[in-house]
Formats: sequence, structure tokens, C-alpha cells
Amino acid sequence: MPLQSTSGAATYDAFGGGAAVPNYIEDVFSTWLYAGNNSTQTITNGIDLSTKGGLVWLKSRSSALDNVLFDTARGTSFELRSNATNGNITQTNGVTAFNTTGFNLGNYFAVNGSSTTYASWTFREQPKFFDVVTWTGNDVARTIAHNLGSVPGCIMVKRLDTAADWRVYHRANTASPQNNYLVLNTTAATVDPGITPPWNDTQPTATVFSIGTESNVNASGGTYVAYLFAHDAGGFGLTGTDNVISCGSYTGTAGVTTVNVGFEPQWLLIKRTNGTADWKIVDNMRGFTVGPESVGIYSSVLVPNTSGAEAANSTLYITSTGFNVGNYSSEGGAGNTFVYIAIRRGPMKVPTTGTSVFAPVTYTGTNVDNRLVDTGILTDAIIARRRNDVVDTTMSNRLQADGLQFTNLPDDQKIYADGLDTAPDGLGNSFSVMNGFYVGNSASTNLNQASTPQLAYAFRRAPSFMDVVCYTGTGSARTVAHNLAAVPELMIVKSRSVSANWAVYAAVVGNTSYAILNSANEFTTGSTFWNNTTPTASVFTVGDNASTNSSGVTYVAYLAATVPGVSKVGSYTGTGSNVSVNCGFTSGARFVMIKVINNSFNEGQWYVWDSARGISSGNDPFILLNQSSAETTNTDYVNTASNGFVVNAGAPGGINESGGTYLFWAIA
Repeated sequence: MPLQSTSGAATYDAFGGGAAVPNYIEDVFSTWLYAGNNSTQTITNGIDLSTKGGLVWLKSRSSALDNVLFDTARGTSFELRSNATNGNITQTNGVTAFNTTGFNLGNYFAVNGSSTTYASWTFREQPKFFDVVTWTGNDVARTIAHNLGSVPGCIMVKRLDTAADWRVYHRANTASPQNNYLVLNTTAATVDPGITPPWNDTQPTATVFSIGTESNVNASGGTYVAYLFAHDAGGFGLTGTDNVISCGSYTGTAGVTTVNVGFEPQWLLIKRTNGTADWKIVDNMRGFTVGPESVGIYSSVLVPNTSGAEAANSTLYITSTGFNVGNYSSEGGAGNTFVYIAIRRGPMKVPTTGTSVFAPVTYTGTNVDNRLVDTGILTDAIIARRRNDVVDTTMSNRLQADGLQFTNLPDDQKIYADGLDTAPDGLGNSFSVMNGFYVGNSASTNLNQASTPQLAYAFRRAPSFMDVVCYTGTGSARTVAHNLAAVPELMIVKSRSVSANWAVYAAVVGNTSYAILNSANEFTTGSTFWNNTTPTASVFTVGDNASTNSSGVTYVAYLAATVPGVSKVGSYTGTGSNVSVNCGFTSGARFVMIKVINNSFNEGQWYVWDSARGISSGNDPFILLNQSSAETTNTDYVNTASNGFVVNAGAPGGINESGGTYLFWAIA
């Protein structure tokens, strides 16, 4: 079977078999959030632990409970604690089984207590990503073989037969990392042990790492486990060159420090090396946001060296190529030095079905706080509103967390105390859940009005399908990095920190024109929006227009492209008769957005239909993204077709006038 063309989704066989073997970050790493039930449950995160091997690291979010680690080398009967010196602790009700798609849990309170919420991080053994190694000490300097297939960037070692501190090697920990170590279970700065370095004053290689005679790594008869993390080793992608994990360092500044790791991270571990500070873990499921604190958007931190519950972090934020840290001593600050492990955001696979990345949902409002809108998919962005009333249409995303904007207004980003809401435990943000988003009881956001019909569109970020990028304007023409892994065919850009119109780019119109989402106006020529430059598969260009790039203003951009059989961005020509639009689908379109390009008909609304409310041979409700009007239910403008959709005869000029040209975005 030929490999799917995935723009960086498959990897060559690291064992030298010659044939290309598909491999993706989502196959080897997962952050999975869940609620405990004090019984048993199965976590299905898609990671094969039973045949491939790996590590499961679990931490309570809502309670002060230990960080507990189970791995396939030691088996399900023993736990370790990253915040303690304990060796192997017998525990038969923690992780009770490693499966081909995840793991099972017993009723151990540290991993599955009632009324408690948890995060789990799963690392699968995979060359150039992660490995687990065990050995018995002999008190003689020696090497330990590993199967990482590359030089380790970080090694975490724990003695199992008795109490002992963790030892951590990191490639960027001072100029001589082979002479020093960090301690995972404490806040200690880098330790220089003098004449007895645990790494025997020897750098690791792609096949072995060295240990000396220190008892924490090599006492006679002692037993040990090591967790090895790769660094910029490639091994992923169609050419086998894409990096998915980076172990680096940075030095803080007096202001904001920007760290470029070469990709957008989904998981980050950081530790100060020249002073005492907690280890910190952030991930994009619990909340690794773009900030800023000044408007009430925070990231969420768990600490490996303590049992403390999850806490809001005000200075650690994500970017499309790495992360930013503020002027705070445990994460930044002038002259302070830090090491980190960063893991690339997934998925890397190009989707093959629309249902895996898009869900239209109708529901009835309850006016109850912390209400989950279950979309059935991991949700990275939403469009949502009340259906029957004159209200604004909400748009938001995981990066902006509880921040939202309205598609029909130029307003800046808003945060309402009970709008997009947190989970019932009050942690994270509105997107800190595996299958939807949380809403509160604020009427201002139009998302949960009591006994009122509601509508939501849920989108998952995926290569070639859809991406979300946040950036800060410079006032001069510039490029902005994105992770769509394809040339964007549709871009919708909105200022977050000031009021300005929504700007829309469409490839079928070209890079010299723009439209306004919150307006019915036609596409208009304007070089200041996109600087007359077509986007590429890695960057898009903005000029100096206030809607796309004012100095110091923060922005969000939604990017979309065509995925065969999944989505289609394109155009059609109106005839006044039925127009069949072939999108290459097999079961019809579930979402259709249409906007006239040449607005000689004075009817340039942004129309949207969906299968949740009905795209059929009868009347089909639609909403207008640029207006606050209630949905229209008594028209039959669009029908479904197996390969896409049909625009019916008699539809208005904004949809099907003879000689008119129309932009559309359709999702299967």
C-alpha cells in the first residue's frame, strides 16, 4: 500500500529495514485528561504500550497528590514518584494494564480517586523519541546500552531498591553537562559533584550512556531505571527529518524571552539551572495559551517535584515556533539559565475523514455554569451562537482559552466570567477537556441561554485542514509562521487587543484583495493587508494594515485548505439554475460557507449551512456570520450531494446569480 502524502507524517524505519514506516507524534505521545471514579477505567489515547513499551506519568490536577510513574520495563506492580526519593513502591491498583491503545486504571486514589481530576502523559518507546532502560549496579564505571537510536538529550535515572534522589542529565545543563546533574525531586540548582560525577565525565552516544560509581546510579547490587529523551534527532516525517522533541536551554532577559524550538510544542518541561526553582510542566490540553495575563488568560502548571495541585501560570506562553517566558525568576529573568524538554504538537497525520476534525452540534441551553458542550471530537476552535434570537456569533480557540470574539463585530477580545467557562473543578480553561468545550451562564456570550436552541461548530487543528496562529503585530510588512503544513487557501485574521475589522484572504481571489468578515462588502483591492504576497506552506505575509499588523497589537489567524475527501476551499460560477459543486466528497458536505466575490448584486452576506440543522431537499436553515440576525429557516437555497453540495435555482444573488463568482468552504 502506498504511503499517504502527509506533509510530514511518516518516518523511515529507524532500524534500517529500508521501507518507509508511517510514524507520527500522536502515535508515541499523548496528554490525556480524565476524571477519577474510584473504581476502574480504561484510558484510550491511541498509544500502543503493550507491544511497543513506554512510560505513563500521572498527576492529580485538583488535589495535592503525588506524581506517579508506571513503565513497561518495571511492570504494572510498581510505581515511582517524581516528587519523592522512594524506590519501587508496590502498587497493584494504579496502572493495571498496558494496552495497544492506552492503559487501564485501578482505584488507587493517586490516579483514580472519586471527585478528582487528572492529567496523564504517555511516552511510547520509539527511536529518536523516547526509551526506557533498566540495569543492576556493580560499583564500577561502565556504559549502559540503549535503543534511542540517537544521542540522548535528557536522561532521568531513579534507583529502585532503596530511597535515593533522582539524577537528571541534560545536554544543555552548563558547558559540561557530563560533569553535572539536576535533581528531579527537588528545587536544587545544578549540582557539580566534583570527582564522582554520575555520568563518569563522559557524554552519551547514540548507543550507550555512561555511569560512574555514585550510588544513585551504580551501587553494587542496586537496581535502576532510566528514561531517555531524544533531541532534534529527526526520524519523523516523509523524509525522516522532522523533529518532534527538543532538549534545549535559554537565558532569561529583563523582559519577555522568546525561545524558538522549531515547532509549536504541546508539552513543555522547564527547570532553572543557576538557582533554586520548581520544575514545571505545561501542556496544551490543560492550558498552554498565548496569554496575556493582563486580560485574564493564563497557562496551567503542574510541578514534578511536589504533590501540589494544578496552578495558573502568568508568564509562560506558547508560540507557533516555541514559547515565551516572562521576567519571573523560576521561568525567566535577566541572566537566569534554564533547560527544557519540548514535544511537538500533533496531530501530524493529514485527516482522512471530516468527522475526525469537524463536528456541527445543536444543543439546548441550560443556564448552568461549567456545562460541557460535547462535540465528540477534541475541539481546538469553535463558532457558536443562539439560533432563534438576534445575537452575536462567537468565535474562539484553544490558544485564546476563555477569550472570545464575535464574527459580526470589530470588537477586541472579550472574557466573560461565565461565558466560555472552566470545567467543574475550576481548573484550566474552556477547552481543557478531551471532547468539547465548557460554557457558563452568561447571556453575553449567547452560548448557554436557558431552554434556548444553540448551535456550535467544532474544529480540530490538523495538517492541511485547519490551523490557528496567534501573533503580535510589528507595523511593518512581515511573515508569520504557521503549522498548516500546506498553502493556506482561506485565512481569517482578527485583532485581539484592539477593535478592528476581521480580514479575509482567499486564494481564489488573490493576494492583492481582501474581504471583511463582519461586513457584506465585496472583496476589495488593498496591498496593506497581505503585502501582495501569496502564503506558503510555512508562512503567510501581512502588510501594515490595522486589521492584520499594527505595531504591538495581538492577532489571531484561522487558516484552512483543501484536504481530498475531507474539505474543499474553492469557487464556483453562478448560473441562476441549479449549480452542482463537486468537492470530491463521498457522503456530501456537512458544512458549507459561501461568500460572493464580485458583489455587483449588493448581496454579499457570509452564509453558513450545516448538517446538524439540515442540508436536504427541503428548507435548510442558515446563519449569517456578518450579522446578528436569527437563523433563517424558510428557504431552500442549498441541497446536499454525495460529492459536495448543490446551490439551487432561485437562490439570491449572494449565492447564485448568473455570472457571479462565489467563494466557498465545505467540509465533509
